[in-house]
Order: sequence, then structure tokens, then C-alpha cells
Amino acid sequence: MSKNRWKPGNMLYPLPVVMVSCGRKGEKPNIITIAWAGTICSDTAMVSISVRPERYSHDIIEQTGEFVINLVTDSLTRACDWCGVKSGKDFDKFKEMNLSTYESDIIDTPAIAESPVNIYCKVKKIERLGSHDMFIAKVVGVTVDDEYMDEKGRFDLTATGIIAYSHGEYYTLGKKLGKFGYSVEKKRK
Repeated sequence: MSKNRWKPGNMLYPLPVVMVSCGRKGEKPNIITIAWAGTICSDTAMVSISVRPERYSHDIIEQTGEFVINLVTDSLTRACDWCGVKSGKDFDKFKEMNLSTYESDIIDTPAIAESPVNIYCKVKKIERLGSHDMFIAKVVGVTVDDEYMDEKGRFDLTATGIIAYSHGEYYTLGKKLGKFGYSVEKKRK
């Protein structure tokens, strides 16, 4: 087997792509598209997002200490991409993309109403890493769209049509290959 050697880089794909909403009181809320987001702890629930310091949203998140991670569906893909290439300094992204704010009683920052899952976050620490600063945050609440609740009261995330980002391109998720633990599950006779 032959392999090419590349310079060190981030080749961890696919990733979830999310729209992060943020805002200061008295100003229009903003949306930043982020592919560098992830779970970092489950008990206490914590996440991280990495943002370039020169991005408009960076200072907003740093000053307010909060943000909302909004999961992206196939129907939100165009808005997700547009919000990733346009600056909130120049545009009202909610207005331009015909998105609605969802005001919760969890934090002051509004969520994106059209997103099926909104994860409300309070910044606990900022790690200055180089090209990006990592905002480490505690998850203080979650809202989910009633449309995706099944008859047993469980949320069906796969029914939402969430997308992934892989090396500059957006994808819907493919067919199910298994579930956690299926490789050691006993077969029924």
C-alpha cells in the first residue's frame, strides 16, 4: 500500500455544520456558520466552537458570554452557506435569509426558529489557539421542534434532515449502518 505525505492539517471530516446565533442587547442578532463545533463533555454537558478573532461574531460572543448552536437541515443549507460567507457587520442575516428569531427564557440570545434543535450555551473559558479562539461553553438548555417527536416522546434527530460538512462541501446523512454497540450485541435466536 502506498500513501502520500502531506503537511500537518485538519482532515477530520465529515463534521456537523451549525449556525451559531449571537447578539448584544439593543443590536440586531447575528448568525455565524461554524464547522468547528463539538461535544467536549457529557456530564456536565459542554461544547466548544472555534471562531477567528477577526470575525464579527467573535467580539459579540466574547462580550456577552453566550451563544446558541442551531443545527442545520437540508432546507437551511443555503442560509447556512450564505451566513458563512457574508458578514454581520454588513447584513442583517436573519432578515436577508428570511429566518425567524426564537426567544427563549434560557438566555438572552435568540435561537433560529427554523432550526429543529437549539443548544443554549454560556461561555466558561476562551482558549486562544492561533488562527482561532475556542469558546468552551456549558450547555444550559436545549429546545427541539415538536414536529420531530415520536409517539413515545423521543426526539427523532434523523428525521430532521441534518447535514454534514466535508472538505468544503455539504452533505445529507446517508443510510444507517448500525447503532452503538451493535458489533458486540448478542443475536436473538
